[in-house]
Amino acid sequence: MNEARIAVIGGSGLYEIDGLSDIREVRPDTPFGRPSDAIVTGTLEGVNIAFLPRHGRGHRILPSEVPSQANIYALKTLGVEWIVSVSAVGSLKQEFRPQDVVIPDQLIDRTQGRRGTYFGNGLVAHVGFADPFCPDLRAVLYKAAQRAGVTVHHGATWVVMEGPQFSTRAECALHRSWGAGLIGMTALPEAKLAREAEICYAALACITDYDCWHEECDVVSTGMILENLRKNVENAKRIIKLALPHLPAKRDCMCSTALQGAIATAPEMVPAELKNRLQPIVGKYVK
Repeated sequence: MNEARIAVIGGSGLYEIDGLSDIREVRPDTPFGRPSDAIVTGTLEGVNIAFLPRHGRGHRILPSEVPSQANIYALKTLGVEWIVSVSAVGSLKQEFRPQDVVIPDQLIDRTQGRRGTYFGNGLVAHVGFADPFCPDLRAVLYKAAQRAGVTVHHGATWVVMEGPQFSTRAECALHRSWGAGLIGMTALPEAKLAREAEICYAALACITDYDCWHEECDVVSTGMILENLRKNVENAKRIIKLALPHLPAKRDCMCSTALQGAIATAPEMVPAELKNRLQPIVGKYVK
């Protein structure tokens, strides 16, 4: 099924981009359960696109509860080759100001207990993850943000914490000592699963606050974050719309062949049920 070439995973409202036509909702089931919500598909700027609210409409799902395996699997079955993640993040650097957008290039995983792979139970694979975001998609988003007139920064390390509580002051100081630029709760395990599914993944990290280190923003509140996120949604919509015509006609990045050479298990040793279950992910490598 090829209902969408690119998907946007983000908060409510993104499926309302002006100019979206041929709108329909799909509710795919997966071996990993249901996605966060119905997936809205349509056509924008001549490109088939899908929108999935990560936390469900009305923001009902905690970061730790997001069914990321189901989300990425469902998008893969729709034919998605590119994913743009739109996420609210805190800033750990003075130059990254609230309402700016950052296109991050690195991740530090500080989550706990989130299922970050499709493999196991008789099938072993180790994909490369040195560069967790697709460089080609990052470049497209950065240029689109510049055309949109948005204050955008190219490159930063994003610390992904478990949440749902915000950082302590000690944690904030630790993350800053590492040279990290962003703190948030949602890029993982999405980025890992997208890589295993050979989907290009990049993020529009929308800064909502300075965490708890900055004298101008001593305490982080949900109200502050939601207000700044609402302002950032319009920027994200413009960036996505301007990016679509510039997606490469054919992918030749590392993401598109991430599983090539990564599967360690001999094909004849993989249980038939597992081959069938993961067919959209591994079908071209495990017969």
